[in-house]
This record gives sequence, structure tokens and C-alpha cells, in this order.
Amino acid sequence: MKHFYFMSWALGALLLLSSCGDGTSNNKESEEDSTVTESQDFAKGADISWVTEMESQGHVFKNQAGEVRECTALMKEYGLNAIRLRVWVDPKEHDNWCNTEDLVVKAKRAQKLDMDVMVDFHYSDWWADPGQQHKPAAWKGLGINELKKALANHTTEVLNALKAAGVTPKWVQVGNEIRPGMLWDEDASLSGASYDIRACDVKGSNTTSTEIKYRANWANLATFINTGYDAVKAVFPQAIVIVHLDNGYDNGLYTWFFDELKKNGGKWDMIGMSIYPYWTMQEHPEYTAEKTITDCIANIKKVSARYGCDVMVVETGMECADDQGRLASDAVLQQGKEQLARLIKECRENTGNKCKGVFYWEPECKPGQYRLGAFTEDGRPTVIMDGFKE
Repeated sequence: MKHFYFMSWALGALLLLSSCGDGTSNNKESEEDSTVTESQDFAKGADISWVTEMESQGHVFKNQAGEVRECTALMKEYGLNAIRLRVWVDPKEHDNWCNTEDLVVKAKRAQKLDMDVMVDFHYSDWWADPGQQHKPAAWKGLGINELKKALANHTTEVLNALKAAGVTPKWVQVGNEIRPGMLWDEDASLSGASYDIRACDVKGSNTTSTEIKYRANWANLATFINTGYDAVKAVFPQAIVIVHLDNGYDNGLYTWFFDELKKNGGKWDMIGMSIYPYWTMQEHPEYTAEKTITDCIANIKKVSARYGCDVMVVETGMECADDQGRLASDAVLQQGKEQLARLIKECRENTGNKCKGVFYWEPECKPGQYRLGAFTEDGRPTVIMDGFKE
């Protein structure tokens, strides 16, 4: 689950049930990149979707020697072999960052560096995560068949834009952190919620009301996921389709969600997880960073066996700033490096080859922008980034 200061927001946590499911794996082998020391079968990646917006604001990225670098190239210098990029439907109210055109610009940078690309469809005009899964403005009021068509068309148009630019994504997410479902609607017959969403649990609602605002509708949710899945395969048949949840330490969450998705005929190739030790400890004081990672590795083993599919940590991040947005202490940064290194090592060596990679979420952010970035205020990588080299 992402908690960020860049837009002065912090994500709320919703409580869940638990239960049990299956999927199919459609992984493809990649050639070994001669400039990277390990096979691209295991992805070491980063979501740097903010990079073009940051560049427009004058942010400059540097290596440890102070030499200016383009951010994607700097990621590759640290041994990363993959880039993850989000896409919103119509973010015109947010200066059009992370729209299709912006996505293509960033994806082409990765492609030119022979880095694999993951596309993260939010199916919203702005952030979609456990506290908000709002429909794009243009999709509101559509009937279920029209909604499916809009979702399929958006997916197809974005992927065709990438294809026209010469970019073939290796992975595609249909939805972002969809623990509470996606494409919420107050009309229960149109809702894609996975459980009943209370008004007070909707981010930015500014209410304490426990009245149900969005009703659960698993049939719709599975339909939306399948519509996205089919649209991806129609453009890129070999792309690996990911269904992504937060709280990767919580096996009960994953068995509940994917059992329900399987029961409703849902399709996926790979399960994506977010795992943030810092936020887990904030929400669950009984947890440590070590326990969070241990439980995540155990969950990867369990869900990969239960559903017969591969798993990937598509989001993680370590503490890089203090409460005032200043760079964390050397000791805290060193702990972040050790946590990242351990997570990568365990995912590679202790999951029976079922975990296919680890992605850091927005490491290029500076302490004043986002607490779990990995760069200094003057745009240099902190020691946290050395976790990718361990």
C-alpha cells in the first residue's frame, strides 16, 4: 500500500475477511542482457512514473559522483532491468501526467535501454488504490456492457500506442491494489467492489458515516478483470497479466480474494503484491520489518502453490525520510538497504523460483516528496539503492 507525501496524502487501510483459489501462468523467458549481471528472468525494477513530471519541475538526477543522469539510465546503472509505469484514463485535471502519451515517452526510454516494461492500468482518471477506486468521469452512468466496452477500448488503445512506438510490455496489470475491487459505483448492479465499502473508508470523504456507499459485486469485478485480461491478450498475446493487491504479508487477504475471483471465473497469469515494512509497522505495532518480509515470503510460497501461478512484488519501498521530510539518519538508510537486499534475495532464492521480481515504488523521489523514496534532496541515490546490488 502506497503512502505518499508528493500529493500530501496518506492512504487509509481497510479491514478484510479471509478464505481461498487458482490461475494460470503465462510466463515467457527473456534473453540475458549483457550489460546486466543476472538473467532478466528475475526482474529488479522500479516504478518511476513521476519522472517526467519531476523533470518538468526542474528536478535533476545524479549518480553518486554528482554526474547528471537521466533517471531511467541511472536505474540501469544500479543493475535494474525493468521499469513499471502507471497509466490513467483522462488525467486532464492533473496536467495530463501518466496519460497514454506520457506513458509512451517513459516506456520508450526503458525500451531503448533494453529494460523490460510493466504497464499498470489504474482504470481511473487519477489514483486507484485501497482507499479509492473511482470510475473515470467519462465512464460514469454507463451500463455494464458499455462499461466493459470502455474498459476494453482504453486497454487496447494504450497498448496499441505502445506497439506503434515499438514497445512490447512484458507484464500488464489490470487494476492497481484492487483489494476493495475497482470501478466502484453507488448502483450495486454496476459496482465492481469486492466487499461493501463504507462511506468513511473512502479516501477524502471527510465523513464518519458507516453507511455502505459502494456494494460488493464479485460477478462484476471478475468481469472487469477478464475484460482487461482479454484486451491485453488481443494486443500482446505473450504479455503476463497481473492482478495486484496490497498487504503482501497477509495470506488471509490473498486466499480470500483469489478464491472469490476464481469462484467467479476470473483470469490472471501472475499475482502482484505490494509490501511496505514501514507502513505495516505503523498499522500493526506488533510487526517488525523482519516479520513483514518473512510473512511476505511465506505468502508468496502459499499463493503460488494454491493457485499454480507465479508471483511478483510489484511495489515496495523503505524509509528514507523523517516526519519533517528530511533525509533519514544513516542508520535508518542502512536498515532500508538491508531490508531491500533481504527482500530481493529471499524472493530469488527462497520461493522455489515462483517469485519473478521485486519493484521499488518511486525510488527517485526526494525526502520532501515521499517518505519511502530512495534519493537525497539534491537528486542522488542513497545507500538504499545499493540493496539492488547485494
